[in-house]
Amino acid sequence: MIFRDVRDGRPYPDHGFTTRDWSRLPPRQVRMDELITTKRVLHLDTLLDEDSTFYGDLFPHVVRWRGELFLEDGLHRALRSALQQRFVMHVRVLDLDPLYPVPGPPPVN
Repeated sequence: MIFRDVRDGRPYPDHGFTTRDWSRLPPRQVRMDELITTKRVLHLDTLLDEDSTFYGDLFPHVVRWRGELFLEDGLHRALRSALQQRFVMHVRVLDLDPLYPVPGPPPVN
């Protein structure tokens, strides 16, 4: 399996990050089998287009939410990497976990 899971939509809140905000995050390596996609639809013409990132970010965008990594942007780039037998790729990761902590059990008195 290439990805950990395939979902339709983002389970996390809107983060409001712009292209400029994403560019400030340093790329890091992530294994593709740790990623959960947020898109179910694949456009074959985009997958085969060599210039699909010409005007965008070179690195896919990933959001960490409640301990899971969601591939927000870069599905076609990830699949191209997998087709080339590369299962680790450089991505920019926005970690929302510190901003939205999961509420724990109430304190015991």
